[in-house]
Amino acid sequence: MADEALVDAVRERALPLRDEGDLDPLLERIGDARVVLLGEASHGTREFYTWRDRISRRLIAEKGFDFIAVEGDWPDCYTVNLYAKGWDDPGNDAREVLHAFSRWPTWMWANEEVVALAEWLREFNRGRVDERKVGFYGLDVYSLWESIDVVTRYLERVDPALAERARRAYGCFDPYEEDVQEYAWATEMVPTDCEEEVVAALAELRRKGPDFRREGPEAYFNAEQNALVAQNAERYYRAMIRGGAASWNVRDTHMMETLDRLMRHHGPDAKAIVWEHNTHVGDARATDMARAGMVNIGQLAREAYGGDVVIAGFSSYAGSVIAGEHWGAPMHSIPVPEARPDSWEDVLHRASAEDKLLLLEGFDEVPGALDRRGHRAIGVVYRSEREAFGNYVPTVLPYRYDAMLYIDHSHALHPLHMQPVPDHEVPETFPSGM
Repeated sequence: MADEALVDAVRERALPLRDEGDLDPLLERIGDARVVLLGEASHGTREFYTWRDRISRRLIAEKGFDFIAVEGDWPDCYTVNLYAKGWDDPGNDAREVLHAFSRWPTWMWANEEVVALAEWLREFNRGRVDERKVGFYGLDVYSLWESIDVVTRYLERVDPALAERARRAYGCFDPYEEDVQEYAWATEMVPTDCEEEVVAALAELRRKGPDFRREGPEAYFNAEQNALVAQNAERYYRAMIRGGAASWNVRDTHMMETLDRLMRHHGPDAKAIVWEHNTHVGDARATDMARAGMVNIGQLAREAYGGDVVIAGFSSYAGSVIAGEHWGAPMHSIPVPEARPDSWEDVLHRASAEDKLLLLEGFDEVPGALDRRGHRAIGVVYRSEREAFGNYVPTVLPYRYDAMLYIDHSHALHPLHMQPVPDHEVPETFPSGM
């Protein structure tokens, strides 16, 4: 069982977490930081979304943060960005806009909790000049064909000749009929791939970038990002087939590259909020991921921005979660059992069966705090009866995060009851259960 001294220290240091006012100590800890990473221990827990929403609203309204970037695909999230900024009217309301998330697991962003955030962003942005409107973007790398389509449609409007060259380059993927696994396996079996084509397409777009940017900087930025996604998605899917740490690192390095681009896009004083799973935002060097040669955006952000980064992890002891029992399975509410004995969740629960905020500065001096204890991680695929054999990441908590928001009994979020589009791709490094 957990060390009593550690449990006592958590009990003494824990702060209440009941309403927005209880976030004051966290906002004070964030101070003038420019990058705030907000985690989650699952992709289907209501409280993780609602508390991240509350934190984000305060950061935007009180500290002038410029955008939220999430663990979602760029093209789908960009429709939310357009809606939040009141540009192009991609839908009548946020619920309609979020139907853009049509691939399994749809519930990650197509849920009532995100509807509320998107509507708040739109109202907050109303009346603000375009340059000061708060954005919503996707950091992920899965949208190979969707991003190719965005690039070619953009070029058809601004440079038909370049659009034709882009179509020829991207035509390398045509034999695979938008099946990324078929493409990836083909590159494993035969020494040929489309790497040169996607690199060339991005280079061609960037070569004419100064002209395109003058005519429409936001549209060009979107097109360039989609060309970058296509390039890195091609690398990711090839690496995924080969296994090991490479595909994970391609994905998180892409996320960090996208975050850097967004920071530059929003100006020299830009401030970013990142929403991703704990496995991405919690510093990999404080887990067994480092031993496997894996990096993540939490580590990369700390290395790039130093003291301007604050990382807050999330956790819960028991409750329910939206997930599927296998990839592509119907989503439903799944019970989450009480956490494994001697895990960080067990320590937090034994300190008190209440929701709490734990600031981790100086916590490394507490006896037992530097032990590697299991820290629950639930992905989009979850079988609660198997949790004893997985779903826990060995973690040195005070080195992985700057703060922990703990929910003693959590609840499943509210999906927008959408039928997902059948999809054969099963991304190896999607957190299906850690």
